[in-house]
Amino acid sequence: MMMRYSCVACFAAIVTVSLAANRAFSQTPSPSLMQLEGKIPLGDVSGRIDHLAIDLARRRLFVAELGNNTVGVVDLNEQKVQHVIPGLKEPQGVGYVPSSDTLFVANAGDGSVRLFRGADYGAAGDPVTNGKVADIPLQAHPESFQLARSTRRIFVNVPKAHEIAVIDRFAGKQTASWAVQNGSNFPMALDESSQRIIVSFRNPAQLRIFSMHDGSAVAAVDACGDADDLFVDEKRQRGYLSCGDGYLDVFEASGGEYRRTAHIPTISGARTSLFVPEVDRLFLAARANPGTPAAIWVFRPMP
Repeated sequence: MMMRYSCVACFAAIVTVSLAANRAFSQTPSPSLMQLEGKIPLGDVSGRIDHLAIDLARRRLFVAELGNNTVGVVDLNEQKVQHVIPGLKEPQGVGYVPSSDTLFVANAGDGSVRLFRGADYGAAGDPVTNGKVADIPLQAHPESFQLARSTRRIFVNVPKAHEIAVIDRFAGKQTASWAVQNGSNFPMALDESSQRIIVSFRNPAQLRIFSMHDGSAVAAVDACGDADDLFVDEKRQRGYLSCGDGYLDVFEASGGEYRRTAHIPTISGARTSLFVPEVDRLFLAARANPGTPAAIWVFRPMP
């Protein structure tokens, strides 16, 4: 009888160790897919960090530091903060236009868009006096949107309307509404080589693939939670998804469908990122956590 109980105990222990090992293996970063090259400190930045943009000519990264009401300007050559734009109101979206050397900053706090121009980021007025051409109404607040290179369409995630809105950017109006199953469609990317729209949903946490032609569902795969940014690496036929639950997911594309091939631990709250094909790097915005200051984590896709 003692021998029998000992065997049962041994078997239980082996199963427990095996399951623990499997869990550990499933959460191990895949260095063959993404290599963490370094972390660039952002200084005294607290609270939420939102989206990123880049000035390729000057190799400067713009960081919307929503919780600080600032935009940080990071010199990628020197690996340090080169400038800080203060006095904003919860900056969320940033976009840099090389042709006019202008940085656009969208502020959630007062609904404004602020413009800054040149190497020293002097104030350049507002969009109304700087070439605004249209307002395109939507059913509700938009999240991620993408402009197709191959057509005149813009695809817009509109979670509260449970839809992907299709915009004709030349006509300046919505031309179609593609229904989605729930109102948690936030980040979006386009895979134009396979004519697919890739959307990450937060509830449940999934990556879903749709046809660019008619919005029909193609596939779905589990993904990390609290996603906020999504990119397609056309060179490697991959997708990169950054999530606030502390993971960076890598998906491999095949025949217009995607499968998750890496689930890489990062840090809690690191929802936003920017993949820049021209420098072949993914920049992840890691907000400050207890004992860990805010920083930009620099990943190099491999091989």
